[in-house]
Amino acid sequence: METLLLSIKDVEEALAMEEVIHAVEEGYIAYHEGKVQQPEIVSIEMPQNNGETDIKSCYNQLNERISVKIASGFYDNGKKNDLPTMIGTILLFDGKSGAPLCVMDGSLITGIRTGAAGAISSKLLARKNSKTVAVFGTGGQARMQIYGLCQVMDIEEVRVYGEHRNGLLKYKEDVEANTKVNVILCETPEMAMQDADIAISTTPSKKYFIERSWVRPGLHIVAVGADMAGKNEWDPKIFQGSKIVNDSIAQCVSRGETRNAIVAGVIRENDIYAEIGELLAGEKPLRVSEDEITIFDTTGMGIQDNVTAMIVYEAAKKRGLGSYFEFI
Repeated sequence: METLLLSIKDVEEALAMEEVIHAVEEGYIAYHEGKVQQPEIVSIEMPQNNGETDIKSCYNQLNERISVKIASGFYDNGKKNDLPTMIGTILLFDGKSGAPLCVMDGSLITGIRTGAAGAISSKLLARKNSKTVAVFGTGGQARMQIYGLCQVMDIEEVRVYGEHRNGLLKYKEDVEANTKVNVILCETPEMAMQDADIAISTTPSKKYFIERSWVRPGLHIVAVGADMAGKNEWDPKIFQGSKIVNDSIAQCVSRGETRNAIVAGVIRENDIYAEIGELLAGEKPLRVSEDEITIFDTTGMGIQDNVTAMIVYEAAKKRGLGSYFEFI
């Protein structure tokens, strides 16, 4: 049989944020309804090379496809070589026969499906009149979060903090060129949090740098960066008394920002309000007051990769993208 091979350019041509948002919503609901088998994430750390690799997989009963993604973050890339920081590959298999259907670049898929997840959470939980967003980090995910958010909300200003001036300047250039928002460069994390309605963190930090005292009533938090044990961006005390929503409770209590709050003794697992699939299914109320602090902790799920990879695969076949090779 023939297997389809898709480069990052093919994947980019086949993807649109609006379509991915819809697919990820369906994937979250399918996971909540027990229609997804999703094993635990396998993580490999290579501190001597400032790198890490995650393997995420799932079987989606709705499309009868198996997906396996190997995604790496090597944070010296771009400094020591000309490679991107984030590199990923997705393998797509037929769930009826196990036959390999497609090998595709997974780095863009990881970025866009995570941006979609943050946007979905803000659509559900942020105040409807939210206009100002604090962003921590200046990488690809810091961009994708805003691109996704602008699909579902009328955002006017992004206040961004990052450690490197050149990264901040490029971030401002890119985001303003691709959206209608005004980007403000901030010298400190506290400055970024001023007047924020939504706050999004996308860094690999291992020590929290966002303080509880900076969080004002009504804020919606999208915690993206802490996707394995040992990473931490937010003061755990922020979780106390907040409405906590996870993409997967099982993952977030073992490797997310929620884990940090549990380990710190600030909350217990039964203080978690819901998984996002429950909210999308209409089984629990969303925001109940303008002053409520809401938190979406996302560690990234195989089902997100699965549904997004299927968009790419089907679009590529229709448009004649990529090339085929004999795998079996």
